[in-house]
Amino acid sequence: MKGEARDTKLYMGIAFFVIIVIFFGIIFSGGEFTQAYVDDDVITNGWVENPDKREHGDQMLGLEKWGSFTYEENGIYPAYLTVTTIKTLVMMNEKGLQEQTQVSIEAAEENGIIIDVDSMVIGERVLKNEHKTTYIIYNGTKNSTDPPEKIKIIGEVWNCGSSGTSVICIGVAQITNYADGNTTINTSIWEKIVSDKEGTFGTEGFQGTDGLIYNVICH
Repeated sequence: MKGEARDTKLYMGIAFFVIIVIFFGIIFSGGEFTQAYVDDDVITNGWVENPDKREHGDQMLGLEKWGSFTYEENGIYPAYLTVTTIKTLVMMNEKGLQEQTQVSIEAAEENGIIIDVDSMVIGERVLKNEHKTTYIIYNGTKNSTDPPEKIKIIGEVWNCGSSGTSVICIGVAQITNYADGNTTINTSIWEKIVSDKEGTFGTEGFQGTDGLIYNVICH
């Protein structure tokens, strides 16, 4: 009997703890989910948001949520930028975010992309929204074209304390075009993805205030 009573108290304690966690999770989450997006004013020069690629989901009774917007440039030098927002009960560690993004990028071979792992560059910068971010940049090639076209990839992450969310941006841009036996190089689409006010990636072509990631709004 004493053993049964002890077990009953244990189960009641666990149940009470779970209820408390859910209760405070609801209180602190406030039921709100502020999804990050690129400022409409800078979505120009062929770039558009593709509504068919909007994604969202939740788990843990809606206490954890995520959603993403995808922006595309479908010209001669195709490119895309995906902005994903994640809200969890406990905000994700930024190092963990960076590692998760790195793994996602290096797994891109499933989509016909070969990543030059040795080309990886890691750094930090500050966006217009005043968040300090960590970025990872790679060179790569598209296996789906003949001959393979060269591409550049960026993964950039940060935590937004104001909205209680984590943000992951992944941008991919083709920088070569093979036609009539000649290969031309054009980095202007890539520049549109990564440029910022400080010219973090170079002052010529990369310095400006209309970069897509630089103008992400998250709070």
